Amino acid sequence: MLFLHGIGGNRTNWHAQLQAFAPAYHAVAWDARGYGLSDDYDGPLDFGDFATDIARLLDHLEADTAHIVGLSMGGRIALDFVARFPQRVKTLTLSGTRASFAQRSREEHEEFLRLRKKPLVEEGKEPEDIAPGVAKTLMGRRSTEAHFDQLVQSIAVLHKASYIKTIEASTFYDRSAALEPIKAPTLLVYGGDDRLNRPELGREIAAQITGAKFVEIPDAGHLCNIEAPTEFNEAILLFLEDR
Repeated sequence: MLFLHGIGGNRTNWHAQLQAFAPAYHAVAWDARGYGLSDDYDGPLDFGDFATDIARLLDHLEADTAHIVGLSMGGRIALDFVARFPQRVKTLTLSGTRASFAQRSREEHEEFLRLRKKPLVEEGKEPEDIAPGVAKTLMGRRSTEAHFDQLVQSIAVLHKASYIKTIEASTFYDRSAALEPIKAPTLLVYGGDDRLNRPELGREIAAQITGAKFVEIPDAGHLCNIEAPTEFNEAILLFLEDR
């Protein structure tokens, strides 16, 4: 099982999952390129680089296939991976993710990008400066101070230059056309309090993937795997039975 973190996270966001899935699976949480303990890189980011990185990682682990679990941006990476390497995806789990920002105009894209980059580029702030404010937007009603602190810590240690590159590449990435061809068994798990990517968005994605299942976790925010690990893990374990 390979767990893919979101745009403001790293491998530590999956501690509760690694402990739960390790008894039955070879459970791995990666740091995407430019995140956590992974190296930074020269030049701009091609969003497809993440998919080829996953393929190389699976080769390193001598795994022909994997159960892929992606949160937010990690889900978008997973959608790109399954489109490029469908034969390597045993099952697909998406949480708090979207296939594209296609509903926005070019001007709206540019404004979204400017606002995301402004504190770090124009105001000279560091990830640790923006971490508390960003974390607050991701929390649900069941979140605790410990959950908040965990999110702040993961955002604070972002690699600034790589994070900006990822924002730029992710904003214009669109995999909405790749949904209907997905053949891998697919599960969508969304927090009921997710204000960034609402549950309705997950239901829309599920409706476009044949046989996809949808689970909503009440009162959980964007990172429902952290706020509601028991429900999150149980939903995936039930989905994986007999697969």
